[in-house]
Parts: sequence; C-alpha cells; structure tokens
Amino acid sequence: MAQLVPPHHSEQVKPLLLPRAQRSEQRQRAEKLKTIPLDSRTVSDLFMLAMGAYTPLDGFMGQADWRRSCLDMKLANSVFWPIPITLAVDRDLAGSVHAEQEVALTDGQSGEILAVMTIREKYSIDKKVEAEHVYRTTDPKHPGVAKLLQQGDVNLAGPVSVLSEGEYPVKYPQLYIRPAEARAMFLERGWSTVAAFQTRNPMHRSHEHLVKIAVEVSDGVFIHQVLGRLKAGDIPAEVRTRAIRAMIDNYFRPGTVIQAGYPIEMRYAGPREALLHALIRQNFGCSHLIVGRDHAGVGNYYGPYDSQAIFDQLWPGALHTKPLKIDVTFYCRKCYGMATGKTCPHDPKYHIAISGTEQRKMLSSNAEIPPEFSRPEVVAILKEYYAGLKARD
Repeated sequence: MAQLVPPHHSEQVKPLLLPRAQRSEQRQRAEKLKTIPLDSRTVSDLFMLAMGAYTPLDGFMGQADWRRSCLDMKLANSVFWPIPITLAVDRDLAGSVHAEQEVALTDGQSGEILAVMTIREKYSIDKKVEAEHVYRTTDPKHPGVAKLLQQGDVNLAGPVSVLSEGEYPVKYPQLYIRPAEARAMFLERGWSTVAAFQTRNPMHRSHEHLVKIAVEVSDGVFIHQVLGRLKAGDIPAEVRTRAIRAMIDNYFRPGTVIQAGYPIEMRYAGPREALLHALIRQNFGCSHLIVGRDHAGVGNYYGPYDSQAIFDQLWPGALHTKPLKIDVTFYCRKCYGMATGKTCPHDPKYHIAISGTEQRKMLSSNAEIPPEFSRPEVVAILKEYYAGLKARD
C-alpha cells in the first residue's frame, strides 16, 4: 500500500479554514470586530494557512518564533522553519489593539473579511536582521527586501480561523488542490514517491527535461505552480496554466504528472525559499522537490547552486522531503537533445542556454523562438498572449 511522507511535525495536515457550516455565523461575528487590512503577501500566507500548507502553524508568528526562524531556521520549539510567517501593521494601527483582542483580517484590496485572529502578541522587528538572514541582502532593489522594507514596523501574532480562500477555488477549480486533496490523489494512484516541480513560468524545454528526469526516478510528478502575485513582467497564471497543459498533453505519458497550483506569493529568497518550498511540499505529500539552477532566486543575489547546497546544512529530522538536485540544463547541438552539465561532454559553444527570462525577452520583441528552446504548442499560446498585450498598448 502506498505510503506518503508525513506532514511537517504533525500527524495530520492542519488546515485553518473553518468547516463550511461554521463560516456564516463566524462571519457575522467578524463584521462587528475591528478590522486589520492585509497586503497581498499576507493574504497569500493566510490562504496557505487555510489549506494546511503551513502545517503545523496555527497562525502568524510571535516574536520568539520570528527571531529563531530568521537566525536559526527554527521555531521557538526547535521545529524547522526557514522563513518567518508574520502579519505586519503600522504603529498607529498596532497601538489601537491589545492582547487577547479578536480582530477581523480583511483583504486590503477587496475589503473581504477573510479570517478572525486572536491577538496574542504585538512586537517590533529589526527589518535589517530579517533581510540579512532570510534574503542574504539588504539591497532595497531585491523584490523581497523591498516588500519587507515597505511593510509596517510592528507584527501582530496569534491563531487564526479562516473564513474564505478568496477567488482561488472558483477561479482555478481544477488547479486549486489543497494538501489533503493532493495526498488523496497520490494514494489513489498508488504513488509513494512524488517529486514536486515548482514553477512561476510556462514550461520550456529545460523545465520539461527536469520533470522527465523526475518521472524516471519517482512514481509521479506534481507540477505545482504559483498562483499568487508575481513580480512585474511575469506571465499570469491563466496563460501559464494553458501552456503547461499543452506541454503535458503533447509530451508526457498519461498518468505520470499532475498539474496543480497554490496561492503563495513569491519572496524570491533563493536558498531559504527553496527550503520553505520543500517544507510545503512535505505537507502536500511529496517525497522530493526538484531543485534546479537558482531555485527561487532573482537577479544575481544568489549563486546558481546555493539553493541546492543549503539542504546540506540541515540537521537530521529537519525535513522528510528531499531535494532532487539537477545540474543546469540546456539543448546541446552536438548531442541533438536536452542535456545537463553532468551528462554532456561537449564544448559550451554547442549549448543553447534556456531560461524563462530569455523566453520572455524573445516574446516581448516578437523574436522567433527556436524549437530547441520551447515546444511549438507552448509558443503559440504565449505569442497569442503577447500579441494581446501589444494590441492593448
């Protein structure tokens, strides 16, 4: 019988979304509470808590958890946790609430009541400490650091009861798969070893090669894409989903992969975020996470294999989900196919380097994308999207 990795330091996944039958009454209560508006990243973290992807957390972190997560990649109780999950507000708002007060958490854009939180603690943070340890830089041009510097100076902490998952379940009914649902799907297929592939880009030939390597060494692959907010210029989830589906339908054997999405907002924290991605996938039931070149990185802030090397720093029992470390992938004209730095013996002059950034540049300039770079079915969908952007301009 198939057996999956256990949830992170928990016997069961811990979704914080209230059962449907309880939500109406709790929402009526919440309408009378003081409201705390959330920015987009905090909303995405709330939805991750709602679905159980952040098991075993029961809400937003207090000061001891924040500090140890930044410095030691642990919670105060020594459970592994590589990136703090916090709710920041400005000092005026923080001054208007008190410990043990119940507040309603709302979407800062739509105003929708999303959750009720009992405030256990409020505390100031040192943003420089968080930036240096989590992002390895204090450069305000780094998108994750920029978001950190813009947020309020005080964190509110406490358990949450979530009332809504926003638009995701309706907007992405086939993709929005919660951890408990993913686990059931894997077991139904008889999968024990499942490799997760994290993506925020449409899949090009390098991505395809990574996933096919994982298919060879596992029971199946969970193609798990970011549905939360990305940085400017990234291709939206609706388009990316269609492109990935076209690749799966045309270039993968049926029953070897599952496409899904989840509501995280990228932090672009490189190595630390790779660890968080592995922890999240453990909650989904994945035994492995594909970690390729510059996983979750941005610009030149991290070395190409820093996100692989950081897994070697973990202590026994920190994580059950393991990295599937794969070298840089490319098309080799001499090999007449996809290869990696470990498999191809030929001079780099024969290599076609493939990246999402380069693909977006070619699409923006209407340049021809060679078949060695991306599959024609995928290119057709992306060209249609970029043509629409130009028409709107």
